[in-house]
Amino acid sequence: MASTSTPLTLPVLPLDDEVVLPGMVVPLDLNDADVRAAVEAAQAAARSEPGKPKVLLVPRIDGTYASTGVLGTVEQVGRLADGDPGALIRGRGRVKIGAGTTGPGAALWVEGTRIDETVPEPLPGHVAELVKEYKALATAWLRKRGAWQVVDRVQAIDDVSQLADNSGYSPFLTTEQKIELLETADPLARLKLATQQLRDHLAEQDVAETIAKDVQEGVDKQQREFLLRRQLEAVRKELRELNGDGKDPAEESDDYRARVEAADLPEKVREAALKEVDKLERSSDQSPEGSWIRTWLDTILELPWNDRTEDAYDIQGAKAVLDAEHAGLEDVKERITEYLAVRKRRTDRGLGVIGGRRGGAVLALVGPPGVGKTSLGESVAHAMGRKFVRVALGGVRDEAEIRGHRRTYVGALPGRIVRAIKEAGSMNPVVLLDEIDKVGSDFRGDPAAALLEVLDPAQNHTFRDHYLEVELDLSDVVFLATANVLEAIPEALLDRMELVRLDGYTEDEKVVIARDHLLPRQLERAGLDKDEVTLDESALRKLAGEYTREAGVRTLERSIARLLRKVAAQHELGDRELPFTITDGDLRGLIGRPHHVPESAQDPAERRTSVPGVATGLAVTGAGGDVLFVEASLADPETGAAGLTLTGQLGDVMKESAQIALSFLRSHGAELELPVADLKERGVHIHFPAGAVPKDGPSAGVTMTTALASLLSGRLVRTDVAMTGEVSLTGRVLPIGGVKQKLLAAQRAGVTTVIIPKRNEPDLDDVPAEVLDKLDVHTVTDVRQVLQLALAPATSGAEPEVPVAA
Repeated sequence: MASTSTPLTLPVLPLDDEVVLPGMVVPLDLNDADVRAAVEAAQAAARSEPGKPKVLLVPRIDGTYASTGVLGTVEQVGRLADGDPGALIRGRGRVKIGAGTTGPGAALWVEGTRIDETVPEPLPGHVAELVKEYKALATAWLRKRGAWQVVDRVQAIDDVSQLADNSGYSPFLTTEQKIELLETADPLARLKLATQQLRDHLAEQDVAETIAKDVQEGVDKQQREFLLRRQLEAVRKELRELNGDGKDPAEESDDYRARVEAADLPEKVREAALKEVDKLERSSDQSPEGSWIRTWLDTILELPWNDRTEDAYDIQGAKAVLDAEHAGLEDVKERITEYLAVRKRRTDRGLGVIGGRRGGAVLALVGPPGVGKTSLGESVAHAMGRKFVRVALGGVRDEAEIRGHRRTYVGALPGRIVRAIKEAGSMNPVVLLDEIDKVGSDFRGDPAAALLEVLDPAQNHTFRDHYLEVELDLSDVVFLATANVLEAIPEALLDRMELVRLDGYTEDEKVVIARDHLLPRQLERAGLDKDEVTLDESALRKLAGEYTREAGVRTLERSIARLLRKVAAQHELGDRELPFTITDGDLRGLIGRPHHVPESAQDPAERRTSVPGVATGLAVTGAGGDVLFVEASLADPETGAAGLTLTGQLGDVMKESAQIALSFLRSHGAELELPVADLKERGVHIHFPAGAVPKDGPSAGVTMTTALASLLSGRLVRTDVAMTGEVSLTGRVLPIGGVKQKLLAAQRAGVTTVIIPKRNEPDLDDVPAEVLDKLDVHTVTDVRQVLQLALAPATSGAEPEVPVAA
């Protein structure tokens, strides 16, 4: 470890922003007053002492002196290389600076103590390794700089202290780092510090060299690419001259300006496209904007801006096409026929475009699954002679799917509407927006809101896609939107569409569809000829009535496919001879027992309404109309608490309807001759079976009232009666919705008598005549009339028949 020795008195030679370490020889300019004063003071002191003049070299940073200096001897005084007076000073060793003192001359004199920097010999093993590492690092650095003459001098240094101080010559060290080396008295610690500084510098130099190499390679590549492109242009120029037509066939496809000028584009679209061509010509080959512009121009040029198909104005032929491809659905067929008739008259009178708008249409086809909404779109296009495009919207949650992405995004594309027009190749196709009620919204926006402009006949002639950013005329497009649930469509969007309801098929319509459409298709899929397997009409009717209970025909088609597969398999196994006619008696042996037996066909003891307190209602679900049973019971007064209990996963509106039904019976019990005291003393429980299915709405009010009245009076509810209607506190029967779907469900379930509100009587015009012929429909205004019709007559010993209000 370093130790101190004899004190010294020396003149201070300050070094501004510079550090001299022991062993270094430096020239100093005597024009500096501080340097000249220190050298002159040292020379004056040396006249009385043997040896060379001595000074104390001390770094001075911002006027502050370091705590350690270097003893220096003035080797020579003379002229520097530039002719100025100077002195050559050699650093001899470290001096710990003490207090100030006096001395000759104008210099500052201080007292100091020489620091002993000797290292005992021989060197320990780890010190020798450190010396070896430092020399290796220093040699590597010197070789990179080409300082070969210095390498041998460094290798010849064996003293640890001298080797560490030799790093003072390193130009990459900062003043602070050199001061840290100067103030580190222990030679071993100083050598470690110098080694670390040199190691860090070499690492930084390696990184810098790697970056410089990569940059140089990139520059070389760009220069090479630039040169090759210039050569390619020269070759193309020669080819154009050889061809004699001034054009290079390989370059013609890239000549976007010529393509834009030759294309039949609207004026504003042409101007926007030519602006983008100008940008493309100004952009460099390496710019990513060039590829964006080319993709945009390709999209613009591929759109059918002025291509339109001529509508087939054969009204009778269009109606025949619709009738041949779809049974029933008269509302939609009439609307399409009306549309074609109006288009024909507008064209005949030269009114094709009015106020920039053409005569498109926006229809919303709402109905349960399987009624043919999607396939109807293709039939409409066929009937009109137009192109057909289907856009699936189920599960779409990104607004950009409708309006497109901005061109600044990587992989940007136009929206589905623009892509549909491009796919159709016509500006007036039939576009089917399938499952529009399944559109959702999240952090990426609301696609339903983006559809507002698309489906508004007053706005869609100037539709702007985010990707195109030019106006696109959609006013000549026929949009058909399909949905299962009307309530799931936003009100603002529904207001822009003309609503057409598809409430399902009657049993007769299902038989016709199965015979004319489903059976031929399934025969082909099963590999059978129409002469090999025949389905009797009785079998089709039983399939539609007892094996399936749905508004559409999907399950019916699956049942037919299953039948044909059974027959085909039996024939291949040798168990069935063809041709074969399937009758209703063969169904059970082929596909099992019926799944939906009408309530009226069951044994009287097994019917749900075989006990008091059970009534049959009618409801509408997403799958169409359905029957709904209501069960009521009274709790034992000794074990059950008074009050109303509701079960069956009911909504708030249905719960309120149950409260209203109970309140009406309590307030009118005496008039109806019902033991209403039971309602006060005993708990009432109303249950709706199929508890896993959520239920809501007011239309079950009359059904709950009838079930409670049956329970209290002991009179059964007629098996063949189903009812629907909202009940008020005064007993009025108020109108409800979905009459057509409910009557179709009643007919499918085997019900023969239906009770509906009087104010719903106009809705019977929408119900098919064959359904009304099979149903006895009663319209009522008061719940007392419902009880009169629905409750079976009282048997002997039972409660008297409920009177009907006058």
